[in-house]
Amino acid sequence: MALRLVRASIGTAAVLGLERVALSARPTTAYLMLYHEGRCLANCAFCPQARGSHARPDLLSRIAWPPYELERVLSALSARARQAGLKRVCVQVLLYPRFHLDLLELVSAISGACDLPISISTQPLAARWMEALRTAGAERISIPMDAATPELFSAVKGRGRGCPYTWEGHMRALRRALSVFGRGAVGTHLIVGLGETEREAVRFIQVMYDMGIYVGLFAFTPVRGTALESWPRPDLASYRRVQLARHLIAEGLARYEQMSFDASGHLTGFGLPRGELAEVAATGLPFMTSGCPSCNRPYYNEPARGPLYNYPFRPSERDVEVILAQLGLS
Repeated sequence: MALRLVRASIGTAAVLGLERVALSARPTTAYLMLYHEGRCLANCAFCPQARGSHARPDLLSRIAWPPYELERVLSALSARARQAGLKRVCVQVLLYPRFHLDLLELVSAISGACDLPISISTQPLAARWMEALRTAGAERISIPMDAATPELFSAVKGRGRGCPYTWEGHMRALRRALSVFGRGAVGTHLIVGLGETEREAVRFIQVMYDMGIYVGLFAFTPVRGTALESWPRPDLASYRRVQLARHLIAEGLARYEQMSFDASGHLTGFGLPRGELAEVAATGLPFMTSGCPSCNRPYYNEPARGPLYNYPFRPSERDVEVILAQLGLS
């Protein structure tokens, strides 16, 4: 085995018994990341792993991902994954020479160590690599767009950042992924708060679901040492509106075309009567972490003290009261 090390989120390490860390919310997915001694060759403005970043090299968003011996992680997955409450493994990918080979080796090793379904979050791949990964045991693949519009994409992770990525290239890769993994097994990410309007965010979400691609929502998180370290976090009420719209679209309860927006692009109507909308919001489900099944990413976008953008558990009655007030539905 050429791979010797792999990174694991600190929460994952804790539930696998690799670290002794108190957790107020336990991850339900084991989050692993390819280990590379240098930084990612991409230069996304929001990412601590970016080529030009001066952030701590073990960070992804605000979470620490220490390196561990791969055999130790595989042994822990084999022995403890199910009893620890883990229901999935998600592998995060960096851009560096021959990362494809490391990714394929890691997916194969995980598949041999445990029976958990495996997701991959990666930059665009050729179809032959997607097919090889699926054969090796990957059940799902996500290719993060991150930005809601081509212009923002270029500014934060494309040519404007000296990155090799393009909006068109990512979209082609998503279509390739659909041909390999199928509708409903391909995802993407949207980081809310990069400068898009709510209208642009919701339109993007609708386009993705129409293609058969599910969307994981992230709240922009400024990290010291990144190019966007001084950029503000998104307004929480605005994020709640986008979360609710995503849920309605994902569940087939409403469409972008039925929703209304003001001149500034703020959501003013969701395409449902107020009573029905309040009932949906009151379940708390729209405000939980979105993405692959069983992905809860505890405190990826915020500290445990809150405020919580994505709930890693079902919101409490008190939480729901606050959310309904933020949405003007109380």
